[in-house]
Amino acid sequence: MTAPLPIDDHTQLFVLTGAGISAESGIATFRDAGGLWENHKVEEVASPGGFAANPELVWRFYAARRKAALAVIPNAAHRALAQLGSRLGDRLFLATQNVDPLHQKAAEEAQTGGQLRSASTSIICAMHGELFKTRCSREACTEEPFYDERCDFEDLPRCPCGSLQRPHIVWFGEIPFEMHTIKRRVQACSLFVTIGSSGAVYPAAGLVREIRYRQSQGESVRSVYVGLERPENADSFDELHLGRATEIVPALLGV
Repeated sequence: MTAPLPIDDHTQLFVLTGAGISAESGIATFRDAGGLWENHKVEEVASPGGFAANPELVWRFYAARRKAALAVIPNAAHRALAQLGSRLGDRLFLATQNVDPLHQKAAEEAQTGGQLRSASTSIICAMHGELFKTRCSREACTEEPFYDERCDFEDLPRCPCGSLQRPHIVWFGEIPFEMHTIKRRVQACSLFVTIGSSGAVYPAAGLVREIRYRQSQGESVRSVYVGLERPENADSFDELHLGRATEIVPALLGV
């Protein structure tokens, strides 16, 4: 049986989630497909160069991802994090590598389902972007990203400025969002938990190194990993819990 982590009224919790937590809701990962989509390499559908070369292909890919994401719901691990967020408030900072809306949906369910006494006020940071947002592809454009559930396009979508619009996603070769804030929260946390991340995608995979550094300076901080498989950066964690996040996370968080 998984013993709950020591989370009290003073805990500053940082959680990093990766593809593994959403895979348990039925969202396929690139690793499942061997890094291919319709025989196209991931770089062709998820990079600035790929978009410049074939924006229609890229939009077809993200339209398909949107359709798939609309068909799934948050699982027990998403819901456990949302429930803990109602207790910790902004002492829980959740950075997700996933672009799907499952963490946000779980938080909304917690607020409207009558299951919790207070709304979750934890911070959810979508460091790799959001699948259901669109923005202008022209960097100098001042139009803000907007919520967008469209899954079918007769024509490529264009911004009012005339430039092509693109998915609000961090592609290969681009810098994740909110990295300064993320690093500051890692430096301030007392408990660092990673769920379902392979430990292969940087800079997210390198965040746990900050915990190791802080420990070397005598700080009392703990790092925990949860996932089906041993991650590539496993040696950086204090403890590993290998198995399904839907089973381990609720018990680990004590909710």
